[in-house]
Amino acid sequence: MTVFSKPAVVPGAHTLPAFWYVSPENFARERERIFARDWIGIGRGEWIPNVGDYFLSDVAGESLIVTRDRTGTVHAFYNVCRHRGTKLCVETRGHFQGSIQCPYHAWTYGLDGALNAARNMAEVPGFDRGDYPLNEVRLAVWDDFIFVTLDNNAEPFERVLSPLIGRFARWDLERLRTGRIVEYDIACNWKLVFQNYSECYHCPLVHPQLDKLSPSDSGRNDLTEGPVLGGFSELRAHAGSLTITGQTDRPPLGTLAGEDLDRIYYYTIFPSMLLSLHADYVMVHYITPTAIDRTRIACTWLFEPETMEVPHFDPSDAVDFWDVTNRQDWQVSELTQIGLRSRAYSPGPYSNAESLLAAFDRHYLSAMETR
Repeated sequence: MTVFSKPAVVPGAHTLPAFWYVSPENFARERERIFARDWIGIGRGEWIPNVGDYFLSDVAGESLIVTRDRTGTVHAFYNVCRHRGTKLCVETRGHFQGSIQCPYHAWTYGLDGALNAARNMAEVPGFDRGDYPLNEVRLAVWDDFIFVTLDNNAEPFERVLSPLIGRFARWDLERLRTGRIVEYDIACNWKLVFQNYSECYHCPLVHPQLDKLSPSDSGRNDLTEGPVLGGFSELRAHAGSLTITGQTDRPPLGTLAGEDLDRIYYYTIFPSMLLSLHADYVMVHYITPTAIDRTRIACTWLFEPETMEVPHFDPSDAVDFWDVTNRQDWQVSELTQIGLRSRAYSPGPYSNAESLLAAFDRHYLSAMETR
């Protein structure tokens, strides 16, 4: 049985020194020690439903091609030709007509990454096409979410992120489909996005429309250490929803019933995803750091396919609510980034409502200091 408890901070917990948020040198270390080693959530299998469909993803500064081969298997390859390093794909989404061809010298690869054709290379002594497949990265699919790691020696996904396995079965996440994507480019460090998401201490001041629907002090947590952190907050109205009206005519997802209809579950998945589970939709933030003070975020809303097939389906009630909320969060996060650069800043004490931020810091420092 899952046990939830009221947030309580470890005595003496303080925010991190500014160095971790403003140092370009630290950002370079993060790329190598965290983003090039951890399992990174990059999208959904539903985004490439057909053989040859693909999308590009940026992980630790590397461009990856994510595609589906003729057997239905999903692969992730470095977007780099094995001949002279040319970038293979430029368009962020598309469809391969049975193969991946380099635009420079037409080396041609199968959807499984094998080099199928290399013009004028047959007569080169010692050349063997089998020696030059596309470089592939490790990939795992969990409830249709695609995760990759650039580290060939990384622990298996199921071990590293074991708290996720089976936890959200009643939402039937694998069946859900993307109804809308909104992208943001914000001027703050990626860690501030995670930390802002992990507390509602700020909600009465920053999110009056959210606080009207969900009490800021209703949070209870069940995962309080490690790479997955979070719990739930309650709705003020029974079977309501976080929408513009506070209501919804969408049916509950999966097998949700009882107290799940009156809760929103929020989890951070270090270091790349924020997962928000509502009764009638699921929201996912994909986090991509691009500089020490710049972060790209793709916010997606997932719904049951049957709901999306209803005439005049419109997810705007949920999307518009969270677009306003997101922009409020980004504004205060950007203000925090500015303040962290001041010589006046020094670490301040966390409140009980910020206990997950202290837990995030512990996991982050462990990753940075032990790798």
